[in-house]
Amino acid sequence: MTRLLPRALVAVLLLAAALPQTAAARTVLFIGNSFTFGANSPVQRYRPDRVTDLNGEGIGGVPALFKTFADEAGLDWQVSLETSPGKELAWHLQNRRALIDRSWDAVVLQGYSTLDPARPGDPARHVAAARDLAALFRARNPAVIVDLVATWSRADLTYRPGARWSGQPIVAMADELAAATDRAVAEGNGLTAAVAVGSAWNRAIRDGLADPDPYDGIAFGQVSLWSWDQYHASAEGYYLEALMTFGTLTGTDPHRLDGRERAADDLGLDPRVATRLRAIASDELRARGRLG
Repeated sequence: MTRLLPRALVAVLLLAAALPQTAAARTVLFIGNSFTFGANSPVQRYRPDRVTDLNGEGIGGVPALFKTFADEAGLDWQVSLETSPGKELAWHLQNRRALIDRSWDAVVLQGYSTLDPARPGDPARHVAAARDLAALFRARNPAVIVDLVATWSRADLTYRPGARWSGQPIVAMADELAAATDRAVAEGNGLTAAVAVGSAWNRAIRDGLADPDPYDGIAFGQVSLWSWDQYHASAEGYYLEALMTFGTLTGTDPHRLDGRERAADDLGLDPRVATRLRAIASDELRARGRLG
């Protein structure tokens, strides 16, 4: 005779079957340098408890902003980062492979600000390293998303003499980096999408929110997207970077964060500026076909 289960156990099993099944959190790894960890701003130490710093340095950075946005939008992401200042992408593959070589759902790659330290503007080494990293991650998970960040124009390499972009319009460097990144993605290389951070900075300048020249002072009613060295980003600049990364990777309109976004307040941003930065990110993402 079949043994009957106790009524209490039957009730527990029926309740468990009726409950919705929770999907596992998606994982994302951020690989980069000071532009990723938020150097020269409060972003660097922003909420490190929300992310896993594989180097154990207690950094929150742009990844922690991404995690905050994801939580606010009701998206379940487990966020990790591996960063080191002043490094190209190839350095991470050569020196941190043991830390990063595992299965991820998504990876965000951010390389050196000029693409190649020795040959500014030349994308060859940068793209080759991105391709090799993408191959590493696809060997672990063929469905992994690998996005490549295109960063911003450096004011110090535009307004000061003797640099690669000296004397050109401030948007020129970011446009050049964006074009190289778009080509790398279009050619395959195992890359999924470009994260057009520099293009969003250019939009903020064209829309009159961001002052284009920090060397002559910041106009009333505008903000500087650069930090004090006119090289790294300010809190506003990193906030815009995080919005573009969030929108590109998740396909979520930054406007969805309106009325619930708290990271901007944590960083001391003017609420009006934060609202406009979300609108600028939304416009740029939509212009690039990243939103529905």
